Order: sequence, then C-alpha cells, then structure tokens
Amino acid sequence: MLIVGNGTIITRNNGKILDKDSGIAIDGKFIKEIGNLSELKEKFRDAAYIDAKGMLIMPGMINTHMHIYSSFARGMDSKSAPPKDFLQILQGLWWKLDRTLTLEDIKYSALVSYLDLIKNGTTTIFDHHASAGAVTGSLFTIAETAKALNVRSSLCYEVSDRDGEKIMLAGINENVDFIKYADSLNDDMLTGMFGLHASFTLSDKTLNLVKEKSEGLGSGFHIHAAEGILDEEETESKYGKRVIERLNDFNILGEKTLAIHCTHINEREMEIIRDTNTPVVHNPESNMGNAVGCSPAIDMIKKGITVGLGTDGYTCDMFESMKTANILHKHNLKDPSSAWYEVPRMIFENNRIITERHIKNKIGILEEGALADIIIADYTPHTPLTENNFNSHILFGVSGRCTETSIINGKVVMKDREILGIDQERIYSKSREISKKLWDRI
Repeated sequence: MLIVGNGTIITRNNGKILDKDSGIAIDGKFIKEIGNLSELKEKFRDAAYIDAKGMLIMPGMINTHMHIYSSFARGMDSKSAPPKDFLQILQGLWWKLDRTLTLEDIKYSALVSYLDLIKNGTTTIFDHHASAGAVTGSLFTIAETAKALNVRSSLCYEVSDRDGEKIMLAGINENVDFIKYADSLNDDMLTGMFGLHASFTLSDKTLNLVKEKSEGLGSGFHIHAAEGILDEEETESKYGKRVIERLNDFNILGEKTLAIHCTHINEREMEIIRDTNTPVVHNPESNMGNAVGCSPAIDMIKKGITVGLGTDGYTCDMFESMKTANILHKHNLKDPSSAWYEVPRMIFENNRIITERHIKNKIGILEEGALADIIIADYTPHTPLTENNFNSHILFGVSGRCTETSIINGKVVMKDREILGIDQERIYSKSREISKKLWDRI
C-alpha cells in the first residue's frame, strides 16, 4: 500500500480539486480510495507515505504519438543540403536515420527517451517506430526497455514500400508478432498496434496484404495521414482519391486507429473521420518545425472528432506541446479566444479516451478503481487556484521538468527527481558513444 497526500489534487474527475487535507491510497496498480488524509493514514497504517509538500498531484501525462527512434537525431549532421520542403526533410534526415539504426541503437534511444519521458511527467506513450536496417526484433527491444523503466507503452512498426518488398514484409511480420505477444501478456502496461507510414508510401498491393495479415488482431492502425500536402497530392495522383477516402476504402479507419496529423484534410475527409469514430492526434510543434501547415484541429473538435495531442518525437514534454498548441491556434485563426477549451480537451480528456480504447482499465483520472499513474509537480500558485481556472495555472505555470515524483501502475518510478534503480550516467555515457558511431555511418 502507498498513500500520496498533502498537495492540491487535480482529479480530472468533473473538474474536482481536493485540498491538502486529502490523500490517495494506492493498492497494487489501482487507486483504492481517495479521502481525508488523516483518515487514510489511520485506516492503512502499514502503507508507505509520499508527502507532496503542497505541490500539485495529478494524473500522469499521456503522449498519443511519439517517435522514440528520433532521439539520436539530436545534434546530428544529416550531411544533406538544407531542406526546402517536407519530402526533403524525410529523405535527408529521417529516412537516413532509420535505415542506419541497429538493435543496440534502438535500445539506447529507447532508454534515453523513457528517462526523458519520466522526468517530464509522461507515464503513457503510443510510439511509432521505424528502423529499416533492423526491423525484426525492434519492437521487442523497445518493449524490454519499457518494462525495465516501467512506462506504459503502445508500440508499432511503420510499414512502408519505400525500402523495398523485403523490408515491407519484415515490418508486417514485426507488427503481427508483437501484437500477438503483447496480447498474450494481458497487461495494460504493454499493447501493440499495426503501424503504417503514410498513404503515399503504401501501394494498394501492400495495403491489401496489411488488411489480410491484420485480420482478427483487433489492434487498430497507427498511421500518418495528410501530414504534408505531398501525401494528399500523391494519393490523388496515383489512386484518384484523397488520403482519408483511400484509408477508409481499405477499412483502415475506426475507433482503435490513430490518424496522425490530418493537416491537409478537407470537409469530406473530416466527415469520414467523424463517421468512423477515428481519433486524430495533433502534433503542433512538429507541424511548425516541419513547416507543413497548421492542423484544422479546432474545427475537427467542433465537428465531434476525438482529437488527441502528441509530440511526434519533437519533445518528451507534453506540457510543452500543450502550450504550443494553445498559441498556434490563436495565431493561425487570429482569434485570442480560440483553443482555451479545445487544447485542454485534447490533452486531458481525449488522450484518455484514446488510451482506454486499447487497455482494460480507467486511466488519466484520479478516482477509485483507476490505474495509479500519478505525478507530483512542483508548482506553487501565487493567485487563487480553483476548479474554474486550474487549466490556466497548468498552461502558464507548469512544465514537464516541474515533475518531482512519478508513479506508474502503482510503482514509484521517480521520487524527488531521482529515477529509482537506474544508473543514468552509465546509460547517457553509452548513448553518447553509440550515437556517435551511428552518426559516422550516415
């Protein structure tokens, strides 16, 4: 048993906030009870106690689109000319990197990414992986690291035709094998999805094979959709239809599928997404950094589409993604009133809805019976914090590195900024060594 208390508890349960006199009792991986702190201590006398010291206590953050493998690009010279468009970014950087990765590279890019995620208060991720030079075993390698660092993870491998039939088939097999493995665990800590790159790098032949091999898996698909205008243009040119129309024709869409970005979709595509109950994941920093345009995320939410928030590997800090989304849509729409409602809904409500379609238990909320994914953030408000304004306090006052303590699945993973049971210096030292070797090979 574990009790967490003496902080302001943001429950995410109908806006309820509890004061320092309240506490959370954790039994195993679940929240057992929330109530008066003194009474909980008396009731569960043998429980360990974490004193939040007046800080914020809130559910762990969820990142619904991440690229762990991208971590080794930090500081790297791609040895390519400065890109002028999105395709040149893919060809000159990301597709070079993923072709060069080894399983050892994947292991250490996962280790440093998971460390960074924990330090920034993220307790659940949906990762989209690519490593054309080391496909087989890649998801299992990341999964071993997820288990070692106790971060809740959904993993997939992005199938694509861009590296030839052999690698495409290996990607399909890696997805199938991993999804079956994750299902066999019957554990909310690890799940699998069927990864696809994007419409413009997937032939009809490949999508037909994907549908055949995914039959009965029930995992849903994780795919970039209309991230850059190129995806729409190539799809229309080759297949006579737009991206979402094509994916729908192949029965790719649905409530367990993640359509990532959707930056360039039109009204008809929005209707298809809504009618198929397909979640979309918005990645504002990545879209800005790649200069692909601003997602119509606000319009999608108004149309009833479930839009979540991710980072696309651009950062491990979901608070940062939240801040960027808030500013981006105000700027894009030239409306200072925009995004106040929609962005908190993306990150705190819709990310939870998306995750609960892939696991068996409640998450992203502090209530009895929910999974005990809890963070403590060092933030002292200098104005009143109420049930009407706590999202504004988080937006303007909290960043990922405010996270002091992370509890995932009932286990204390980080306490007082120290990640427990991990030799970080050894990991970072080894990571610098093998990433340098990777850079030399590119």
